[in-house]
Amino acid sequence: MAGRGQGRGSRGGGGKGGAAGNGARPGPHRPSAAVYRRRRLVAAGLLVVVLVLLGGGAWALVRGMGHANDPARAGGDAGPVSTLDPTPSASAPPAAPATAAAPTPTSPATPTCDPAKIEVAAATDKPVYAPTENPVLTLKVTNKNAIPCPVNVGTSQMEYLVVSGADRIFDSKDCQSDAADLVKTIAAGASETANFPWPRIRSTEGCKAVTVKPLPGTYVLTTSLGSLQSPKAVFTLK
Repeated sequence: MAGRGQGRGSRGGGGKGGAAGNGARPGPHRPSAAVYRRRRLVAAGLLVVVLVLLGGGAWALVRGMGHANDPARAGGDAGPVSTLDPTPSASAPPAAPATAAAPTPTSPATPTCDPAKIEVAAATDKPVYAPTENPVLTLKVTNKNAIPCPVNVGTSQMEYLVVSGADRIFDSKDCQSDAADLVKTIAAGASETANFPWPRIRSTEGCKAVTVKPLPGTYVLTTSLGSLQSPKAVFTLK
């Protein structure tokens, strides 16, 4: 009896021990401290690599933005650029010397009437007059211009003056009345004449009466047309 009880107990104990050995799960395996250190070093190295990669990307982005804003690199308007080349290329051809422009031909000026080329002359119809002859005094105007010119040949412009030495004998202006203008176009080189018969009398300014007649002798005639005056013409009265 006693032996059978021990035998069971022995099988029972053995059975329990086997059950405990086969059914129990092992607890979590905890890494050692060395493994923890290796993992931390690897993680730190990966962090450094990530930071380096991020920093390089940011720098590349900043440089790219700077190049985009650079007109010379972006191909945009680079603003004023100096065109002076301090070291000109030796292959550049020398500048051609400037040639003087040919003078532009000008059309000839249109001729105009020159008052200095309107000439006045004095003359008498005879050089010597007998006591009964009255001289005919002549005023002659000539256009020496190359073109026809208008000239005022009216009595308002004419004057006949006869003197003998310092003695003023006769002036057609002294007793002139109804003086008038008369403009005539005189052809180039042509002349106009006006005659004045002189009755061999004296005259005074204001047309005062004079009874004394000119004496025989040599007289000088000068004619005028406005501001133009003739050379002297000499004649003799008998």
